[in-house]
Amino acid sequence: MLRIVSLIASASEIVASLGLSRYQVGRSHECDFPPEILTLPICTSPAFPTDGSSAEIDQRVKERIANALSVYEVSRETLDALQPTHVITQTQCRVCAVSLEDVERALTGWVTSRPKLVALEPNALADVWCDIQRVAAACGVPQRGAEVVADLQNKMQEISQRAQAGSRCPRVACIEWHQPLMAAGNWVPELVEMAGAANLFGQAGAHSPWMDWQQLVDADPDVIITMPCGFDLARTNAEMYWLTDRPEWPKLRAVRTGQVYLADGNQYFNRPGPRLVESLQILAEILHPEAFEPVLEGLAWQVLLVPERRQRTHS
Repeated sequence: MLRIVSLIASASEIVASLGLSRYQVGRSHECDFPPEILTLPICTSPAFPTDGSSAEIDQRVKERIANALSVYEVSRETLDALQPTHVITQTQCRVCAVSLEDVERALTGWVTSRPKLVALEPNALADVWCDIQRVAAACGVPQRGAEVVADLQNKMQEISQRAQAGSRCPRVACIEWHQPLMAAGNWVPELVEMAGAANLFGQAGAHSPWMDWQQLVDADPDVIITMPCGFDLARTNAEMYWLTDRPEWPKLRAVRTGQVYLADGNQYFNRPGPRLVESLQILAEILHPEAFEPVLEGLAWQVLLVPERRQRTHS
């Protein structure tokens, strides 16, 4: 019988989409969807404090990587106790989730069940579809994998067609980290284009690029959407001062026209799995309010509401 341990949040969602959640026996500390997996044993933990500001977290991560230290820790004892048949991890990013190297070290000589290691590598949308089918094939349900991929692609195509039917094609800056400034890459540029907009920063299939403030000022986007990796709406809002305290901020076109939005990057845009459909829906609701009801507003995205006091300090 299958005994699946998922060490990446998007993989838990892939497992669920395949109808295999009942076989999942362990998870990472970041796996929190679907809700029924929350009672499963946790097999990982961050190797550094995750509180603090964007700049502080960035510094801690860079220090560990510079010293050849892992950003996450994997519990060998917990993995062995769970006796998994399959362990799912990723090779895409050492910062976003437990790396393949971390898992291989934990499995070597420790996990007596000798599980099959399934490593995902989602750099672009096409890779996400391949990853879903990879998990399905490894778990013995390849046909279900093909069905899930076809269903997700059909849903995204429907959203995209509606979004691109309008005459508006705004220039959009998607921000993945506040300090230092980082644009969203990988699959996000594809989602922006599918949503009938022009993506200003980051390339499809490439890692999210660092950028400087002047690049944002010079581009002067029509719309700014900030979606920090690992942050929910509340934490994203609390970190907006890295942008709003800049003297040039009030002069930006998106700010002057009220086209600055916050999105839940943790639950949606930074999880390369089934909920990329909802991520596209978020963009469509933001960019084409005339065609899409704001069904995810307040839950997954919101308009930036800058306090009046802070507005006056920049006037």
